[in-house]
Amino acid sequence: MGKDVIIACDFSSKEQVFSFLDQFKDCKPFVKIGMELFYAEGPGIVREIKARGHKIFLDLKLHDIPNTVEKAMRVLSNLDVDMVNCHAAGTTAMLQGALKGLTREDGTRPLLIAVTQLTSTDQESMEKDLLIEKPINEVVMHYAKVAKDAGLDGVVCSPLESEKVHEVCGKEFVTVTPGVRFADGDKGDQKRVMTPHQAKLIGSDYIVVGRPITKADDPVAAYERCVREFLGEE
Repeated sequence: MGKDVIIACDFSSKEQVFSFLDQFKDCKPFVKIGMELFYAEGPGIVREIKARGHKIFLDLKLHDIPNTVEKAMRVLSNLDVDMVNCHAAGTTAMLQGALKGLTREDGTRPLLIAVTQLTSTDQESMEKDLLIEKPINEVVMHYAKVAKDAGLDGVVCSPLESEKVHEVCGKEFVTVTPGVRFADGDKGDQKRVMTPHQAKLIGSDYIVVGRPITKADDPVAAYERCVREFLGEE
């Protein structure tokens, strides 16, 4: 399992995403396709970006009854993506259904990770809106353990929680961490954030970076800076 920087391609059309990706002449970054782009363009956009040579994290955060998620994952497994996710809050039965649906007849499948708590969620909103009164770190670790016991490969979590997840679930359990911002950048709507270098030190396996790269004056330079800070490359 290698570490990597994943660019969140949160665009609303294929024209926008291809205009962005065309700037990368010498590399093929790992990219995240989220709800906005997938719902706008459908599965075809996944196939087109994959055909260009990019690894893909399909970020649709499935959360439904186990049978529905299993069937949806069976469809997504045909798109040849590298990583997909669902919500850990969907319960063990749903997570197991997701794993079953994602696994192809030959036994291969993309990485399957679970969302613990969104990085826009803090203790106050979790208690007020979700009626979860446990400390947020405790909740995240419990969700991570549930995902691991269900057979998943890892979780999406804040970089602030990545180190503890590895302590609870083991070093091989993957942590995919959004909420990453440059030290001199804007936090946006994220509340639990960390820099790429800090994420490296604390043990994140993958970091997901959106606006600090996609909205930069020079996206390629911003991506290369992120890679240097996270992977320690010169």
